Amino acid sequence: MTLTICLIEGDGVGKEVIPSAARVLSALGLPITFTYADAGWECFIKCGDALPQATLDAMRAADATLFGATQSPLSKVEGYRSPVLTMRKLFDLYANLRPTRSLPVEGTYQGVDLLIVRENTEGLYSGRERREDDGQTAITERVITAAATERIARTAFQRALRRPRRTVTVVHKANVIKEGDGLFREVCLRVAAEFPQVTVNEMLVDACAMWLVRDPSRFDVIVTENLFGDILSDEAAGLVGGLGVAPSANIGTGKVAYFEPVHGSAPDIAGQGIANPIGAILSAAMLLEHVGAAEAARRVERAVELALRDGVRTRDLGGTASTAEMTDAILRRL
Repeated sequence: MTLTICLIEGDGVGKEVIPSAARVLSALGLPITFTYADAGWECFIKCGDALPQATLDAMRAADATLFGATQSPLSKVEGYRSPVLTMRKLFDLYANLRPTRSLPVEGTYQGVDLLIVRENTEGLYSGRERREDDGQTAITERVITAAATERIARTAFQRALRRPRRTVTVVHKANVIKEGDGLFREVCLRVAAEFPQVTVNEMLVDACAMWLVRDPSRFDVIVTENLFGDILSDEAAGLVGGLGVAPSANIGTGKVAYFEPVHGSAPDIAGQGIANPIGAILSAAMLLEHVGAAEAARRVERAVELALRDGVRTRDLGGTASTAEMTDAILRRL
């Protein structure tokens, strides 16, 4: 059966790293058909919609989507909403999966193999904001619900069952945010009781941030709410080489799922051909595993590891390889 993958390059370096990932996918010898769609800030400027209906249709028709990056404005622009947040809400992609594994790169942490399972649809990213006092007071509501917490907790514990250590750390700030994080903690621990095979720990988010730096090998699976997960997963990426090598998945219970490198559009280096394609290529490996092509996913991961072990480095990793050269090195090792 042919696998249909929708490619959305988006903005900035997304236009460079997504074609690299597509080259790797094409080299695997699998029956893959690519479709192409548009989203992001440049798309908004061009057609007035950051996530056109045609793109949504293409995502629904595909088996999975590989997304590049979007460059959102820092201030409010009438009619613009982040396509990333819109996709997560519209398709109910409630789980953001951020694996962090050590790579053979000098100066990085070794022995790290953790997965952050981040709630992806609510928290401070729920979009409930307003201005009061003639615009001098901004209020953003942080939304935590039992239903969303239960399903993200269950996802974390189910993922832990697939891993050797079978340990979940529930991360919160219930000592201060007693209602929101109190509810999050309460529901996670209730779900934990359904998984007696899994060891459960809990930790305050500030302590977790410290221990990620001091001893990341102590963590297996971390489950947390949206903003905490966003921050901790970027911190974790810094342990193993930075955002240039960090992949992610956005999944729910429906057919639609998208996979993306987490480095953003990187406008300072866009168009120079020096962006690291590894985050996008490892995101493609996550996509392959999601659609049942686990053996192909392992081939991709191994090729990345071998290229790095042989000393091929993009500039963010201290080397001189271009985007194309890094991709070529990985392709030679498939």
